[in-house]
Amino acid sequence: MEVVLQTIRVGNVDDFEDPGKLIVSVDDEEYGVFCLGGEFFAWKNECPHQGGPVCQGRFFRQVVEVIAEDKTSHGRDYEQDGDTPARTNIVCPWHGMEFDIRTGKFPGNADMALQGATVQVQGGEVFVVV
Repeated sequence: MEVVLQTIRVGNVDDFEDPGKLIVSVDDEEYGVFCLGGEFFAWKNECPHQGGPVCQGRFFRQVVEVIAEDKTSHGRDYEQDGDTPARTNIVCPWHGMEFDIRTGKFPGNADMALQGATVQVQGGEVFVVV
């Protein structure tokens, strides 16, 4: 069976906030197209946990445990900017599952990830290939 890919124009680069997202429909599927740190990523709008609309969730920086020098926990905080951009997660509105916007991976289980789509930026326009 031959797979036919479609290239769908999502909009202009300037249509996106940073961080920001647009949800697009392609046939019977939805995809979230994300802008983060000037880069673009696209994921199928279906949480691998139980099929929720993951791309409609909120952005959060990755939560980290704050550990003191004596190895005691001092609660949780959000990852801070450093030399590399902070990891930012999208949180599924159904059950709170978090996925890294750049990789699509769930931090708690390497086998659980979002289904990706290719994003192309050409001449100030954003396209998704599915």
